[in-house]
Amino acid sequence: MDSSASASSTPLQSRPVQPVPEVRPPGFTEPPPGIRLGRYTEQKASWKPCKKNLQCATVLVPLDYGQPDSTAISVSMAKKVATATPKLGTLFIDPGGPGGSGIEFVEFFRSKGLERYDIIGWDPRGVGQSTPVDCQGTDLERLTSMDISPDNASEENDLLAADRELGLACLRASGPLLQHISTPDVARDLDVLRTLVGEDKLNYYGASYGTRIGATYAELYPQRVGRLVLDGAVNITNDTSVSQAVGFQRALEGFATWCAQRECKLGNTKDAVLKSVANFWQRLDQEPLKVGRRQLTQQLGVAGVISVLYAPPEAYKYLLQALESAITDRDGRYLLFLADQLNQRDQQGKFAQTNYAFPAIRCLDDADLGVQGERRLAEEANKLAPTIGPVFGADLVCAMWPVPAVPKVTLDGEGAPPIVVIGTTGDPATPYEYAVSMAKQLQSGVLVTLRGFGHTGYGQSGCVQKLVVRYLNEGKVPADGTTC
Repeated sequence: MDSSASASSTPLQSRPVQPVPEVRPPGFTEPPPGIRLGRYTEQKASWKPCKKNLQCATVLVPLDYGQPDSTAISVSMAKKVATATPKLGTLFIDPGGPGGSGIEFVEFFRSKGLERYDIIGWDPRGVGQSTPVDCQGTDLERLTSMDISPDNASEENDLLAADRELGLACLRASGPLLQHISTPDVARDLDVLRTLVGEDKLNYYGASYGTRIGATYAELYPQRVGRLVLDGAVNITNDTSVSQAVGFQRALEGFATWCAQRECKLGNTKDAVLKSVANFWQRLDQEPLKVGRRQLTQQLGVAGVISVLYAPPEAYKYLLQALESAITDRDGRYLLFLADQLNQRDQQGKFAQTNYAFPAIRCLDDADLGVQGERRLAEEANKLAPTIGPVFGADLVCAMWPVPAVPKVTLDGEGAPPIVVIGTTGDPATPYEYAVSMAKQLQSGVLVTLRGFGHTGYGQSGCVQKLVVRYLNEGKVPADGTTC
């Protein structure tokens, strides 16, 4: 499989799909005893004490639900046991990503008021302690540093080649796993987990990408839906008019307004602050800042800013410090640190596995628009996100992915009880319009709006927390259109 890419050889209209090699990556195993899906729903989850007073268990699920008697893979869970009575059952939680670890999420999930639930987080298939996607041989240091908004054909060819090689590395190491880590697969796993913990209905909190898991579950199993909270809704429609770049543009403008009001060194008006940041990014494109043995490149400089924009405005002071140090003093240490947080790179230079799981899962879910389609979307985003759009570039990772996307289905959850959808008006990663459209498309969707900035609402708003806890504990559904 040739990993090179050139202007003449790059498939512009669709992905360069490759044959799936017959490899058996770690985590592939024989199915449990029994026949068909009963093999999995009749197994026993053996819970054992693990870190920080949690209990952990690993179970098996079919690699391919169309062939449940064939290969199995593992899914690992962590449980925070209920401490109050009478118990309400199990609440499954997912932090999003895709590629985020539910096992890690259990440790810091805000569970005050939910003590009557066993709270379970799980690493979805392809992630972390479950059978993980592996892309060994990928140079993540280079991939997270290189220019993703190329200025000429040579830079674009380098980017296309790197994106193609990422996909091929994943395919070589993970083989058929790459075909079976879509969100519908994850939702089917979640139904197996629900069965194994003895619940008739699924109670669930999903953040960000976790809202796609919840919406997909409601589509596949509407009669098994209990109380679902979908916070920071992703786009489940075919509408591409509002992109993630637009969300980050709004958040950056929120920071710029805050900065200007404090007469910060970046400018005394919102537009002046935005211009300072844009000019700084452009300078990084030509002349990265040296930080020890590393460099703060344009992509890393953007990542450092984005990292803070995920947080509520209370974190703006850290972004201001990092930008002023980099722009005024040419000290890129703080921005590089923030970029490493976003990229999940530790001080020893080791990257978290989510850097493999994230593209592998989303590229199965995302429509195949080809390189040209992604370029068109980027051009549209630049009009609505003039500061951040040009440095975001086109999303070429999935355009160069070697595995085809799964067929799309409409997610409307017909027959499900009320589903609470939460949207934050200034959410950078999942623009508010996504929550509006998700609540509308889900036939039983109920919209709760948080006015403010930051990604997702439950973790930052006492008002949202109160509504969610009451809904999960008492079944009291917020009025559609409730605003915090």
